[in-house]
Amino acid sequence: MPAPTRRRTAKVLAASAAAALLVALAPAAPAAAHNQLLSAVPAKNATVTKAPKAIDLVFLEEPDAGFTTVLLTDAAQQQTPLGPPTVRGTKATVAVTGQLANGVYQVAYRVVSIDGHPVQGSFRFTVADPAAPPPVAVTPSPAAPTADAGLAASASGWPTWSLVGGGAAVTALIVGTLFLTRRRSGR
Repeated sequence: MPAPTRRRTAKVLAASAAAALLVALAPAAPAAAHNQLLSAVPAKNATVTKAPKAIDLVFLEEPDAGFTTVLLTDAAQQQTPLGPPTVRGTKATVAVTGQLANGVYQVAYRVVSIDGHPVQGSFRFTVADPAAPPPVAVTPSPAAPTADAGLAASASGWPTWSLVGGGAAVTALIVGTLFLTRRRSGR
């Protein structure tokens, strides 16, 4: 193979490998392949005048009932007792079995989609019942875990280790391809 053809082949392989690396590391659009939260009751950032008796989460796709987790914490990062999640179609519901005083609450959820991909997130809502006593001012300790600390992943929803591993695999593919190309050409 003449030298210009080899250089051109190497350039094409390098450009293809770089494009593959970009595709592997780019975050997927949630609606394109994976589940996502469409709505909730109480809604994200809502202020309700009565403490909810249940939390409803509506997803794009039906979540797997066996792998649906919902946590509710108050401003002091204390979990509020909830019943087990029930899934009907694309809606997951948990009963609030504990008492909710006035204040800010965080809902953290994790579901596994039909395709096996875990989806997680969180949102806050405020209870402001005019008939209830005012909320107690609480300052959480800096070391206190958040409600979704056990549900953490990268911003794209992919675990960080899978992004690093994918990048390493693509890099190994590029190096191996270049090595074989040079070896075949007799260099």
